[in-house]
Amino acid sequence: MIGAGRGYGHDASQPKLCFERRLATLKQERSSWMAHWQDLAQYVLPRAGRWLSSANNRGDRINDKIYNNTPTFALRTLVSGMMAGITSPARPWFRLAAPDPELMEVAGVRWWLHDTERRMRVVFNRSNVYNALSAVYEELGLFGTAAMVIEPDTTDLLRCYPLTAGEYMLGTSGRMIVDTVYRELRMTTGQLADRFGEDAVSTTVKQHLRRGEVDVWIDVIHAIEPNRKREYDKADRKNKAWRSVYFEAGNDPDKLLSDSGYDDFPAMCPRWYVSGTDVYGRSPGMDVLGDVKALMILERRMAQGVDKTTNPPMVGPSSLKNAVVNLLPGGVTYVDGQTRDVFRPAYQVSLPLGELDTLIQRHEQRIQRGLYADLFLMISQEEDVRTATEIRVRQEEKLLVLGPMLERLQVELLNPLIDRTFKLMLQAGQIPEPPPELQGADLKVEYISLLAQSQQAIATGAIERMAGFVGNLLAANPEVADKFDFDQACDEYGEALGVPPRIIRSDEAVAELRQGRAQQQQALQQGQAAMTAAQGAQVLSQTDTRSDNALTRMLGLQG
Repeated sequence: MIGAGRGYGHDASQPKLCFERRLATLKQERSSWMAHWQDLAQYVLPRAGRWLSSANNRGDRINDKIYNNTPTFALRTLVSGMMAGITSPARPWFRLAAPDPELMEVAGVRWWLHDTERRMRVVFNRSNVYNALSAVYEELGLFGTAAMVIEPDTTDLLRCYPLTAGEYMLGTSGRMIVDTVYRELRMTTGQLADRFGEDAVSTTVKQHLRRGEVDVWIDVIHAIEPNRKREYDKADRKNKAWRSVYFEAGNDPDKLLSDSGYDDFPAMCPRWYVSGTDVYGRSPGMDVLGDVKALMILERRMAQGVDKTTNPPMVGPSSLKNAVVNLLPGGVTYVDGQTRDVFRPAYQVSLPLGELDTLIQRHEQRIQRGLYADLFLMISQEEDVRTATEIRVRQEEKLLVLGPMLERLQVELLNPLIDRTFKLMLQAGQIPEPPPELQGADLKVEYISLLAQSQQAIATGAIERMAGFVGNLLAANPEVADKFDFDQACDEYGEALGVPPRIIRSDEAVAELRQGRAQQQQALQQGQAAMTAAQGAQVLSQTDTRSDNALTRMLGLQG
């Protein structure tokens, strides 16, 4: 931890100049990625990315390099599959857990955690979290890096602002974790005045406002970075853990629009693959870019070949230059003199349509595999009917491919999203008071989405096989049941499946239930014994002691 007033940071006398210098450095770091990102966007998703700061509300037709939409549809399938499999709005995909597994046996702890999860899901559904996550997955699958900023919101508690490639720059810490985001955006003069006030804007903006020009676009920079010169004994907005600064690009070199901060890093910047010390990540889109370009060339060549076959270029004598030439089916063109070869195709086009179609299909299949479309559409593409067990096994095998990505996604996107949401809800008083056992404890996050459960299916399968094995042995040796902890197996199985904690009794509740059942059985046995004794006494009391019988003989012997 850097002490107050020590360490390094921006010069207070020229704050904007220092930010602009770091902006230039981060731009240089990003420059080698820009051409690759532009290539990806042009061939797969033309409207993604911002390559010019002046690009706003682009309505021009910019998809002129796409002749086959298979890559775009495959990316769409990837995004839909990640939404449904990782962060589905329709079902729980995470749960909170106590740091100590033994605390999860306490009913009050489990119920508080479950109630907090429910409240967080309500906030996610009410805000734009899921819309923003869809945009994040799209950027992640295509460019390999995505960014999203979460700001407090007076209406929905939080508001997500997904960024697109080309409009932001990233920096990492010594642990190679993204901790800096510089963003280029454009705001109108009226928006600047509304958000920051007329006193904060530059002289140029003030002049536009005086003339009533409220729709003039101004380039603005938003910088979020660690506050390395914070004073830890102060809790004001300028001494928070992260510094947040807005300033106009180029205007008034020593003036900032705003200077505030955050208690925690507000940006989520997941990366698909990361090589070494790279700041930006690689993507499945990059892996299939060669196939995508080859597919577009083949599709264009096939269209050109079909066009030349059905409508070939023609040659003829100069006498036909101003004559009417009828090229319609059954049409007749009249010529004088020698008619042989007077009007014919310039060359013959022999198009191997079957071979071209096979090549196109091969590229399409590789693109779909590279973008995991075949994984997410696996069941619907099965050619023959298979059992549910076989489908599950195949699905689990394919989902193992996504294991590394899923781990990185949890660390760089989902964990920060849940942490920031929890803190904003805590500040707003939307989290109930935790039980005493959790006071001051750091909660754990466990993921129970479809993909996460598929990763854990090996654990549930092992429990099922062990339970079946023990069940088979019970017939030969009932004492083998002592080796298997059935109660713990239920807990482990329910945890792996993400079963709501309210339907699984704690160990204490189970002990009380069994103790009560044992007491009831003991009381029942005692009652039955007493009834038997009473019946015996009644029989004895009704026995004739004056005649010779077993009772009188017994009494005589006793006498």
